[in-house]
Amino acid sequence: MPQRNPTDNDLDPIERATKDELQALQLERMKWTLRHAYDNVPHYRASFDAVGVHPDDLKTLGDLAKFPFTTKKDLRDNYPFGMFAVPREKVVRVHASSGTTGKPTVVGYTQKDIGTWADVVARSIRAAGGRAGDIVHVAYGYGLFTGGLGAHYGAERLGCTVIPMSGGQTEKQVQLIQDFKPDIIMVTPSYMLNIVEEFQRQGLDPAKNSLQVGIFGAEPWTDAMRTEIEQRAGIDAVDIYGLSEVMGPGVASECIESKDGPVIWEDHFYPEIINPDTGEVVADGEEGELVFTSLTKEALPIIRYRTRDLTRLLPPSSRSMRRIAKITGRSDDMLIIRGVNVFPSQIEELILKQSKLAPQYQLVLTRDGHLDKLEVLSELRPEMSGRLSANEVDAVARDLQHQIKTYVGVTTDVRVLNSEAIERTATGKARRVVDKRAKL
Repeated sequence: MPQRNPTDNDLDPIERATKDELQALQLERMKWTLRHAYDNVPHYRASFDAVGVHPDDLKTLGDLAKFPFTTKKDLRDNYPFGMFAVPREKVVRVHASSGTTGKPTVVGYTQKDIGTWADVVARSIRAAGGRAGDIVHVAYGYGLFTGGLGAHYGAERLGCTVIPMSGGQTEKQVQLIQDFKPDIIMVTPSYMLNIVEEFQRQGLDPAKNSLQVGIFGAEPWTDAMRTEIEQRAGIDAVDIYGLSEVMGPGVASECIESKDGPVIWEDHFYPEIINPDTGEVVADGEEGELVFTSLTKEALPIIRYRTRDLTRLLPPSSRSMRRIAKITGRSDDMLIIRGVNVFPSQIEELILKQSKLAPQYQLVLTRDGHLDKLEVLSELRPEMSGRLSANEVDAVARDLQHQIKTYVGVTTDVRVLNSEAIERTATGKARRVVDKRAKL
């Protein structure tokens, strides 16, 4: 594979800063963020006051532990724009992630925020070996999901030529890669393997295409999957990390020369690892839940946001900033299906709205090729069991499938079974999630 390692001349000064220089900048920006949130977001003023802390109490970076956490529930409770710290007319972009029925998690950006986001994604692409003039094929989804537009603006900021393909249409993905000859692809790792298989289906060697680098995110993936992608596609595969509540893609990204975990761009996002049960901060190197505080966001400052991702903070290597290890799991019950965040409770809410269905369900996860597949098993209420025709049962299943696609944003197979057909545990409780996916 061609070498695309950046030189020191390619880096921002902060990427080579000393620990003291970085921490001085973080403290200055953290003080501004806490004051900005307290003065302009009623939720933060109330939550700070409730635990008896004030922005002026932050004297050192360690003092951040005195401040309360922010959770996804806080964003939903303040839906749609209650967490914004600037007047709505100053918000130039709104994104949203799937949430409970009718209540997605809404995030907003000022024009400066959009510029900051473009900067950190551009830095991420550069860390992956990207350069001005490269052609970048973006196969993340566009729309309310932050992936597509986040990648797009960052690639343009770096000076690249962007192909805004979005997701799906795998045959056309291959055609455009063949015809436009991009240097870099930004896509989920599982969908990249589908593209590789489409090359092979067409009798083409995927390792002989123009791509040199793949920047993969939006879902967990393993080093084994990295090896498979690199060998089959003939590219360097690097990991990009982000979440909409903190910014979007570009919160952290791997460096092509080391591939040893995404570097957190700590001049914009301050990380902590906490014990998920006690909330206490643990030392670098210990596993726990990843928490982020934004340092430069105007529209939606986020204070100690609990990502629910379980990982470790690792020391700097290729850059002056710390890295995150592979995500080992979640401290909640969220599933990630083809890049979409899915909570069992979301589907439960939709089932409860179906008058013919009992509040029993099971989510069965399998893998179709390299793509995750979700089957929803539900039960008829006892009084309906055996009384509905096959066509009526099919209609109930189709309606639930439509509701899940509309409100959760993921395509599922739905089966409606007779009463008490779903497996129970010894205590009589249904197993909510059955994961049959082979580990990649």
